[in-house]
Amino acid sequence: MNEPWKTDKWFVSHYNFVEEIRKNLNFPEKVLIHDVTLRDGEQQANVIFRKQEKIKVARLLDEAGVQRIEAGMPAVSKEEMEAVKAIASDGLNAKIFAFTRCMKRDVDLALKCGVDGVVMEIPSSDHLLSYAYGWSEDKAIKLAVEATSYAHEHGLHVAFFTIDSTRAKFETCWSLINAVATEGHMDSLVVADTFGVCSPHAIHYFVRKLKERVKKPLEIHCHNDFGLAVANTISAVAAGAEIVHTTVNGIGERAGNASLAEVVMALELLYGVKTGMKTEKLRKLSKVVEKMTRVKMPQNRPIVGDNIFTVESGIIAGWWSRLEKMGMPLEMLPFLPSFVGHDSVKIVLGKKSGKDSIVYKMEKLGLKVPEDKLEQILEAVKTYSEEKKRVLTDEEFKRIVSKFV
Repeated sequence: MNEPWKTDKWFVSHYNFVEEIRKNLNFPEKVLIHDVTLRDGEQQANVIFRKQEKIKVARLLDEAGVQRIEAGMPAVSKEEMEAVKAIASDGLNAKIFAFTRCMKRDVDLALKCGVDGVVMEIPSSDHLLSYAYGWSEDKAIKLAVEATSYAHEHGLHVAFFTIDSTRAKFETCWSLINAVATEGHMDSLVVADTFGVCSPHAIHYFVRKLKERVKKPLEIHCHNDFGLAVANTISAVAAGAEIVHTTVNGIGERAGNASLAEVVMALELLYGVKTGMKTEKLRKLSKVVEKMTRVKMPQNRPIVGDNIFTVESGIIAGWWSRLEKMGMPLEMLPFLPSFVGHDSVKIVLGKKSGKDSIVYKMEKLGLKVPEDKLEQILEAVKTYSEEKKRVLTDEEFKRIVSKFV
């Protein structure tokens, strides 16, 4: 019988589901994915999606099960507006959102695009209001109340987005949120760690504090300046956030946003929270966005990296050679390669290879040599690998073996 930590597709730690850990957490059974690749992802310097590229990515996000797609910010340009309009009219299952400032003219542009909803931003911290915008707190409240009401009156779902809320004085932030909740309109509140400055414990505290006061769904939008965007997103969900903002490959402003693949896999496998995502689509989605953006992913990038199921270590190759024959891949893998759209485990030969690696590769390539030649072949492989500073190709290995036949 399947356990939450071990199924026929994954095998993670049973400690993740210990009652003592989970009893004080507030995980929802399911979260919605609100993907911002086409807006915040594109804000990464030197990243540009053309109209047809945006449409293609939106379709792939939809196929993968993303429930909400932030298609762009119509106020950016005429071309951007046309792309948002095209996505909104493409018949996707996902709800399509536009990103706007708290300005009526931005709402009008969103309405012309035919989107389902808007994510409406306004600064919520004293210092950003004073120094970056030159606004008073009263001005921010007035603009937010007017614009959110206007969007609601015109039939748009309103996600109210509080810029820099994690660095704001709580009283200032709450004054803005409460004014919109009571005088304006919001269907949900987006908690924005705009500069990626919260720790997982702090974001949990902040979201829980807001959850006690706000009677609308909470969304979480995290940046990755300290490498904690995914951890912070998960921590916010543990405090009751029901909608998570992600980007494909974690692209985005400065150090990027919370990675779609990592958030989805952590929620599903480590916490048992349903996302509705088709995880087998994650790698294809990653590769398409990687090609379009020309932002190359590290080969060991979690979930989607090219080499995460590639083994050079002789010890691990030995494990695999036995487990593969026994049909027990999850004894050494956290999840099946196919579960996230990868091919199977690949054994490569190099400096870290062992005798088991040589035997395994020879069996796969249909090669045979006397048993007493294996150590010599292994040494030749290690030497060649060090000289080239890389693993060997199959053809290079065949040439080495041919010298010992």
